Amino acid sequence: MRLTGYIWIALGIGSALVSACGGHDEPAREWSQEELDELEAKWGMDWAFSGISTFAHLKYVKCLTTPSELFDIAILGAPFDTAVSYRPGARFGPRAIRAASARQTTYRGFNPRASVNPYRNWAKILDCGDIPVVPIDNAQALAQMSTAFAELGARQPVSSLLARPKLITLGGDHSLSLPALRALKAAYGRPLRVLHFDAHLDTWHPAKYPSYWATEQSSFNHGSMFWLAGHEGLLAGNSSSSSPSVHAGLRTRLSGDGFDDFDDDDDQGWVRMSADDIDELGTAGIVKRIMDTLGTEDPVYLSVDIDVLDPAFAPGTGTPEPGGWTTRELIRILRGVEDLNLVGADVVEVAPAYQGNGEETALAAAQVVYEILSSMVKKGRQEAATLESSGSGKDEL
Repeated sequence: MRLTGYIWIALGIGSALVSACGGHDEPAREWSQEELDELEAKWGMDWAFSGISTFAHLKYVKCLTTPSELFDIAILGAPFDTAVSYRPGARFGPRAIRAASARQTTYRGFNPRASVNPYRNWAKILDCGDIPVVPIDNAQALAQMSTAFAELGARQPVSSLLARPKLITLGGDHSLSLPALRALKAAYGRPLRVLHFDAHLDTWHPAKYPSYWATEQSSFNHGSMFWLAGHEGLLAGNSSSSSPSVHAGLRTRLSGDGFDDFDDDDDQGWVRMSADDIDELGTAGIVKRIMDTLGTEDPVYLSVDIDVLDPAFAPGTGTPEPGGWTTRELIRILRGVEDLNLVGADVVEVAPAYQGNGEETALAAAQVVYEILSSMVKKGRQEAATLESSGSGKDEL
């Protein structure tokens, strides 16, 4: 009898629980827009030090797995650094740059020099997360990045001002420029011109890295990606071209006993400006020479290796070279070239393990991204005003 009593007690408790939980069958509460707006006003903001780490507190979407989420400009991480020739560590660059951007917020994002808040304007800007680049197979990593850039670059933009969305990539080592250029050539149907800020040429023939064990894959590295891009027909320039690309901030040592590296660079259609040129020309002179060379119409890819800065300002990088520009000089030059027809950009070679506790390298990189965003948004707004006044359309920015 005792067992039977226990059974009835258990059934009674179960029945009571079912009755108590019966409220779950009730329809979920519907929140009014006014109530949702109040919740947003109460809890929707973030301080610079709160919230998850996205670039400038932007909305995060894993865009590669969410094709329905459209954007005009995407911040995309490429945490890859196994194509370096010296110090590794740039795989942690995207994370460091995002953290360093924390003081960039929508409510305090107005850029006085550009008269624009890039985060409150016509462009829908997302943090699209990272490409999950494999760290143990460079051939597979190159294929992954090429596919990712192509897929995102083929999306439809939100704004009618753009025919194609724009990607700003956080590196990662500099080799990522090759798959980015592959995608851009496919998207625009023509070779690109490049504005390349760097201490190094990055047009080195792969054989300039001497090794008995060299393979075809070893040619894909962070010092030869523009050589590869030229030979793949991704760049507009060559030795006889009227559409050269531009290096700025150079101070590299060269191979061998002469100027063969410069000869190779000339054959690929590049104009060179050394770091020392700023002493004679000033920032205004550097800007003028860049704009005179590239103009405002041709599509340009902007690639910023953070080692263009002197190691005093950016020690957190893989191949530091003394004698570089200051952060202020680089920012001033970037502001001066805002009329370029930028179709994409990257900021690369931030290796936070080598920077100081103050995060000076990542802070500089985050500011560079902010300036690029400001220029892209400002140019789009100017294009919109021009189209409105003329009543005409345009194929692409």
